[in-house]
Amino acid sequence: MHPRTLALAAASGAAVLAAAALPASGARAMAPQVPGVLEGTVGAAELLAKVTQCDRISNGLYRKDAGASPTVPVCGLNGAVFWKADMDIDCDGQITTECNSSTDKSFLPDTSFHQSDGKPLNSEKLPYVVVPSPSSLWRYTADGIKGGGVVAVIYDGEVRYGVVGDTGPAQIIGEASYAMAQSLGIDPDPATGGVASGVTYILFTDAQVSPIESHSAAVTLGDALAHEFLLAN
Repeated sequence: MHPRTLALAAASGAAVLAAAALPASGARAMAPQVPGVLEGTVGAAELLAKVTQCDRISNGLYRKDAGASPTVPVCGLNGAVFWKADMDIDCDGQITTECNSSTDKSFLPDTSFHQSDGKPLNSEKLPYVVVPSPSSLWRYTADGIKGGGVVAVIYDGEVRYGVVGDTGPAQIIGEASYAMAQSLGIDPDPATGGVASGVTYILFTDAQVSPIESHSAAVTLGDALAHEFLLAN
């Protein structure tokens, strides 16, 4: 086993033990994703303090939306890449009550990465983030990002964990699933929802959740990786 894998396994185990040892008032750390409830044991301010400056790793800047000026760099740190952008709603994947061709005019019944049973991801249920398709601007795989990779998303003082679940336009950045938006208190409606700014995306490198559809696994590993990220930067 690679030394980094050992370190992550140890950190993950420590995080689980620490959560189990919390008193009743600290049990909210592993509570279901609800706005106002901390998901994990690392706060937004702690993570944001590490992403105040950008060491740009993208070859240029991304647009937040089609037709907008390119303003968003992808930045690198020890053990992670990050960007600060808006949040558009990705409702692609499995057809559900909230995500279908009637609710989303751009709906696609597939995602770039699939569940362990081969089905597309469920945007309505699974918190995930969309990464730009590889281009001359940036190739996410070159920096250790992969499908099922762990992501921390921060908005309005809240931290939520998820996975890399889909790819989007090569020149646009700042998109996440219906479930991710909803968990952060952002309007998840694919037609009218999202938020224009203020979202920070931290993608941990060389880490992957299996199975990709297990949100609880993403939270456990994400919390451990967040602690490691704080120590490494």
